[in-house]
Amino acid sequence: MIELINDPNSNILEFHLSKIVTAKDYEEVLIPAIKNKLKKFPKIRVLYHVTPEFESYEFGAMLDDAKAGLLFFDAWEKIAVVSDIKWIINGVKIFSFMVPGDVKTFSNSEIEKAREWLRS
Repeated sequence: MIELINDPNSNILEFHLSKIVTAKDYEEVLIPAIKNKLKKFPKIRVLYHVTPEFESYEFGAMLDDAKAGLLFFDAWEKIAVVSDIKWIINGVKIFSFMVPGDVKTFSNSEIEKAREWLRS
């Protein structure tokens, strides 16, 4: 499941991932939110919070994640990934060089720090 928190007056989108994340979540929540935000702002900042309630990604969700990254390749200004799941944090660190914007990782206890970083 992906929950969206959207401040319509800023270029920041906040997504909270929990339980099982599906391709439908990307197609109905994440991708439309990004498209709508890009109608108002040329670059966006995103917070991905992989919550403690997160269980797994469906394979289709992983494909849609990669598709979104490519579809909006030059739209990323900053991406903050918040999680205590080691394989997610390590994956972000390994592949962050492929993203044109700034990418940082934070633990769940640092979510406010991640939000501050995105606002700065």
